[in-house]
Amino acid sequence: MKKKMTNRDRTFWAVIIPVLILFFTFNTLPMIKGAIYSFTNYRGYGSYDYVGFRNYMDLFTDTRVWKSYLFTFKYALVGTVLINVLSLLMALGLNSKIRFKSALRGIYFVPNILGGLVIGYIFSFIFTYILPAVGDTLNIGFLQNSILASEKYAWIGVLIVGVWQAVAMNTIIYISGLQTVPQDVYEASMLDGASKWKEFWKVTLPLVMPFVTINLVLSTKNLLMVFDQIMSLTKGGPAQSTESISYLIYKNGMDGGQFGFQSANAVIFFLVIVAISIFQMTVMNKKEEQL
Repeated sequence: MKKKMTNRDRTFWAVIIPVLILFFTFNTLPMIKGAIYSFTNYRGYGSYDYVGFRNYMDLFTDTRVWKSYLFTFKYALVGTVLINVLSLLMALGLNSKIRFKSALRGIYFVPNILGGLVIGYIFSFIFTYILPAVGDTLNIGFLQNSILASEKYAWIGVLIVGVWQAVAMNTIIYISGLQTVPQDVYEASMLDGASKWKEFWKVTLPLVMPFVTINLVLSTKNLLMVFDQIMSLTKGGPAQSTESISYLIYKNGMDGGQFGFQSANAVIFFLVIVAISIFQMTVMNKKEEQL
């Protein structure tokens, strides 16, 4: 006998079906079309021909693509370390017994509320006008020129903005993890005479390791996909020294007549991010089991 659908079931399907349709229309379908275009010489307009795997083979010989991958991985590696170290330190401080704890948590979360482009343009003004003016006034040599104009150090300016904005969310996640640690465990470690440093390594860190895994995966993924900071601060310059993969795909795919080629780049980049995320989760899960 066929089971009659309840009102709860109808409500569930009434909500889930439109969501699935929207997700497929605006996420899955564009991804499938992009994968199809990666096998063509499509320029973003007009007719096109299928070229097989030529775009994928050309990726491995394109020095500009390699340069963008090198910058992106350097940015993501350094940024992930800085974000997680700073976030964990701030979480430990904000989770301790201090005054105005709730207010400080709210203040530290503000960078995550603001849009990436907005923050980027604010920092661009600071790096371009305010800091050089301070350098001239105080006769500080390294501040007299904008860091964003330096081919060697512009990536550091982008990194500062990316880390400053990302620390907020990671801090909240670490605070959530720290609040799950039972107080009894800390009391037992105090009775054993453990120092604060030993308490952190032997008690706190093992118990919040699942939250470390989450933050590592999220921060790495977000940093690999850096776009807003590049767009608002450097636009890939100077001399393409801060051109991320996402920015290169956007710029040359939309404006450079390389839609098919950059679609292939996007497919490879997507697979790289998935592979890195799986690797991180596998390694960190093993680490959790050991602890």
